[in-house]
Amino acid sequence: MFEHPIVSRVVLSGIALAGALVFSAQPVLAGECPADKVKPNAHQMVDTKPVGVTDVTLGAIDLGKQPAHIEGRELRFRKLTIEPGGIVPWHSHDDRPALIFVQQGEIYEYASNCAVPILHKTGEVRPEVKGTSHWWENKGDKAVILYVGDILHDKDDHNM
Repeated sequence: MFEHPIVSRVVLSGIALAGALVFSAQPVLAGECPADKVKPNAHQMVDTKPVGVTDVTLGAIDLGKQPAHIEGRELRFRKLTIEPGGIVPWHSHDDRPALIFVQQGEIYEYASNCAVPILHKTGEVRPEVKGTSHWWENKGDKAVILYVGDILHDKDDHNM
């Protein structure tokens, strides 16, 4: 490959390091409820409006017009910015699966099936599926940015 053994070692080490960085840069699953804190109806619905939250749809696809032919469903990609002290109000994912990517900051989730708040940090991905009802709170001193991919069924559903 290379005639000089030092050059060969440097190049191969660089390739190995680049490969390690690529794999370590992958998002990790978000924090989960500790097994001993999982409890049905641990948190009841909290009736509040959004506080300090900006929700921008960056793109959407009508899945009824795609090869999957999932009529009445829309695949959305959104950006949520939650200011310090901000609240994403209580909502359910029984009919709206989603993946949340924490791009910036740390945020607490209060899930219906967990007796303690769950901390989510930069770089984590949180799956939200049937059985997930929760609200989120930014207790930090800087804005939290979340990217959300979800499948919307009810176009009148304005939950975050």
